[in-house]
Amino acid sequence: MTPDGAAAAYESLRQQTGRGSESACNVKAQLHAGGRGKAGGILVAHSAKEAASQAASLLGRRLVTTQTGAEGLPVSAVLCDERIAVANELYVALTLDRFRATLMLLASRQGGVEIEEVAAAPDAIRREPVDFLEGFSEASLERIAAALGLTGAVAESCRQLVRALWQLYISSDASLIEINPLVVTDDQRLLALDAKMTLDDNALFRHEDLARLRDESQEHPLELKANRIGISYVGLEGNIGCLVNGAGLAMATNDIIKLAGGSPANFLDVGGGASVEQVTKAFDILLADQRVRAILVNIFGGIMRCDWIAQGLLQATQQLDVKVPIVVRLQGTNVEEGRRLLADAKRLTLISVDDLDQAARKVVELAR
Repeated sequence: MTPDGAAAAYESLRQQTGRGSESACNVKAQLHAGGRGKAGGILVAHSAKEAASQAASLLGRRLVTTQTGAEGLPVSAVLCDERIAVANELYVALTLDRFRATLMLLASRQGGVEIEEVAAAPDAIRREPVDFLEGFSEASLERIAAALGLTGAVAESCRQLVRALWQLYISSDASLIEINPLVVTDDQRLLALDAKMTLDDNALFRHEDLARLRDESQEHPLELKANRIGISYVGLEGNIGCLVNGAGLAMATNDIIKLAGGSPANFLDVGGGASVEQVTKAFDILLADQRVRAILVNIFGGIMRCDWIAQGLLQATQQLDVKVPIVVRLQGTNVEEGRRLLADAKRLTLISVDDLDQAARKVVELAR
C-alpha cells in the first residue's frame, strides 16, 4: 500500500465506522516477525493526511524488532485498520506440540506486546490438547473460555472462534496460527485484532493461492538462494560454516561445535543425493556469509558419495575465492577416494580429520 492508498483506506474506514472527525486508524508495518509495536512499527493516524504521512515513514525502512535480528526486515507494505476501544487483551494460538506429538491450543488472559514475558510464567498459559481427527470437544471449548475469563455471549463467540481456528489450521496445513491480541471490546465483542500464520512449506503444492502470497523481500538472501537450488539452509549467529548431509547429522554437527566452544554460522543440509554442482553452490552460499571464519565439512557417505563431496570441494575452490580454512571429516561410501582427491590438491587450505570430536575442536580453534 502506498501513502495515497493509506489515505484512501483511512477515508474508507471513517465512512464504515461513521465516527466522522473522531475516527482513528492503525498503520501497521507488515513483517514476517513480531514485536512491531515496541519497535515503532505500529502508528496511529487521526486523518487521511496523517495516515499517508505515517505510511510514508514506515515504507522503505528496515524495522528491527526482538524477532528480526540486528539487520531488521524491510517494510514493503503497511496495513491500515480500525482503531478499536479495547476492554481486555487476550492471547490464543494453535500449534504443534512436538514433545507430546499432538496439536495444542495455548490461551492466556494476558495478551498484547508483553506475551513473551507472560509465557515465562507457566501458570499464565492454558494448554489444551486437541484431537487431530475430531477437533475440539465441547468440554475443551468450555475450559478454553473459562481459562480466558469469558462468560455469556462472549464465551460463545470464543467457542465459535476456536472451532474456526481449528478448521483454518487443518485446511491450510498450518504449523502455527497465533492471534495476539484477541480482544474483548468496550461493547463486549470478541475480535481478533492481529494474527500470524506459519505454513508447512512441504504442503504448499496443495495451496497455490497461499504460495502466491510469498514475499521474498522478507527472507534472508542466502536462505532464499539455497531454497532455489534445493538446499536446506538456515542462517545462525556464529562464525563457523557447516556443510553436512542429512538433517539429523547437521543438527548433531551444530551441537558438537557448541560443545567444543564454538558457534555455528548456519544449518546446511545438502541432502542425501546432492550433485557435485549442488555441493559447489553450497560452498558459494557459505562463503557469501562474511561472518564465516572457518568451515567444517562433515559427510557420512551413504547415498552421498565422499568422492562427490571432494570433487565439489575442489570445484568450489577453483571457482570461488576461498580464504578461510576448511576442516573435512569424511566417512562412508568411497571415503578413500575422496580423501585421495583432497590430499592431491596441494593448493587447498584444508585439514582432513577422521574423528568428529577432533574435527569440531580443530575448526573452533581455526575460527578463533
